[in-house]
Formats: sequence, C-alpha cells, structure tokens
Amino acid sequence: MHLIIPYAASHALTGPEVWAGWQLPHLQALLSLLQRQQILQDLGPAALHLPHERLQAKALGWPVDDPTLPWAAWHQAEQGQASIAPQAWMTPCHWQVGMDQVVMADPAHLHLSDEESQQLLHAMQPFLQEDGLQVTWHSALLWHAQGPLLADLPTASLDRVIGQNVKDWMPQHPAARPLQRLQSEMQMLLYNHPVNDAREARRQHTINAFWLHGAGRLPAAASPMTGAVTVPDALRSSALHGDVQAWQQAWQRLDATAVADLLQHVKATGQGQLSLCSEHIAHTYTAAPAAWHQRIRRLFTQPSPASALQALITS
Repeated sequence: MHLIIPYAASHALTGPEVWAGWQLPHLQALLSLLQRQQILQDLGPAALHLPHERLQAKALGWPVDDPTLPWAAWHQAEQGQASIAPQAWMTPCHWQVGMDQVVMADPAHLHLSDEESQQLLHAMQPFLQEDGLQVTWHSALLWHAQGPLLADLPTASLDRVIGQNVKDWMPQHPAARPLQRLQSEMQMLLYNHPVNDAREARRQHTINAFWLHGAGRLPAAASPMTGAVTVPDALRSSALHGDVQAWQQAWQRLDATAVADLLQHVKATGQGQLSLCSEHIAHTYTAAPAAWHQRIRRLFTQPSPASALQALITS
C-alpha cells in the first residue's frame, strides 16, 4: 500500500501561520512507524512533471525521467480502450494577456458547463481534424486527443502552468509548430463564439485557448502497479491558490481518511509507503524492518508532521 500525497507542502504556503494551531494525529503516529528511505529531487526549474506524477509513473513501470508521461493513453487503457496511437488530454482554458506575459487562469475556476464545453469542441473540430487530431469529449475540462502530432511531444503538466507565464512552458519540439499555429487559429475562432459572448455578458472569463498535457504513447515495457497506490488530490486546489485555511482543513480531512487508512494497514501488516510531495521534491517513508536499537533511536528522533512537511520546501 503506497499513499502519494501531492501538495503535502507548497512553496505558495509559507510563514509561521501555515504550521501553527493545527494537529495531524494520524500522520504523527504514522511517521513514528516509518523511516525516510528515498528523496525524489526535481529535474530543475523547467521540469515538465511534478514529483507525485513521477512517483506514480515509477509505480507503473514507466521511466520517471522521460519527457513524456502518457496519462491520457493510460486512462484509456484503464477503461479498456488501449491503443498504440499517441494520445493527450486537451483542456480548454483562459489565457490572461498582460503587457509582457500571458498567464493561464485555473481552468477549474472557469466553471465551464458541459454544454458550453461541447459547443466549443464542436466549433473547433474541423480545425483539429485538418491537423490529424481526433478529439472526443470526456468532460468539461478534459477532451481526449489522438493523432500523429502527439508522438513524442513533451508537454508540461497542467498544474505546472496554472498561474504561470504559458510561454515558459510551451513545448520546444518540432511537433509543437503546427500546434502553436492551431492555438492562434483557435484564439481567432473563439473570440466571437456565442459561448464566449454569453460568458462575457455574465462577466466570466472567456475560453480563448487550450492546453495539451499527458501526451505520448504507453511504454511497451510498462508493468502494472503492485499493491494499491493512492494519489488523492484533496490539497491541490488550496495549494495552487495559496489558501492557507482551506489547505489546513483539507489536510485534516486527509489525515482522518487516507492517512488513517495507511496507518491501520501498517499496524496490521508491517508494510506500507508514504510519499509526501511538494512541487519540487518528494520524500518517501517506508515501514522497513529495523533492529531494536534503531527502533529505540527512532522514538527519540521521529519527525513531527510540521517538520516533515516543512522539509519539503526547505531541502
């Protein structure tokens, strides 16, 4: 059993108020039973994928340093729709154009309805098909794309780009040239689309772009995960937006559910893994067998939840 917690700490959440006045009793008990065995460092400031994604990829048997992590193809395979074709997720989004940068707003905050999303995709389909992209609607913010343009295309995770200058994360790859042209065409197409006219009338952000992520083919040598791997997203939204109170409350709910479940499993079986992740690093704790003197030492050196989480943004 392996619990991978994204945004267990975040560089958007710093200061003494982040750590004061709250308790995580199950995490405290779990850390007393585990030892930190592994540190997964980021690949640098321009790393396309987050540490928790790389850990999950490792559990799937994928190369963790591969520039493509094919989450769209993996999802389709999980649904019994495996294909050797390159695939990707396409997310409709809003780019805020400033004087010297273009920033992506959080798509979740667009409150895009299913009907709006389907109308926009319908309008875009002829242009997508001209470039060999077969795109099907999956949900309001996730469209499934398939086509040769997506082969070996390194794409940044959506969470890497939210709130950031999109120019810094545009794919630097020959296959990106037609996609950049397609982005420009979609901006012109969507500018006066009835969906956007209605959204402007309601003072909502318009949909003026899309982001490709999770692109690539499934690795031929990939193996299924052994054991249960859980990757909750409970902390994601509050961390992305630097909301300390919401993040603390989400952590307490997570402590009472997924963390409590892992604690019970470790106590019952003596086995289990916990990976605490920030945007740039992951620390993995394992219930490794320990000699009696190591166990005694651990009682006096076990980290508190606050120190374990702070280590993710200070190391």
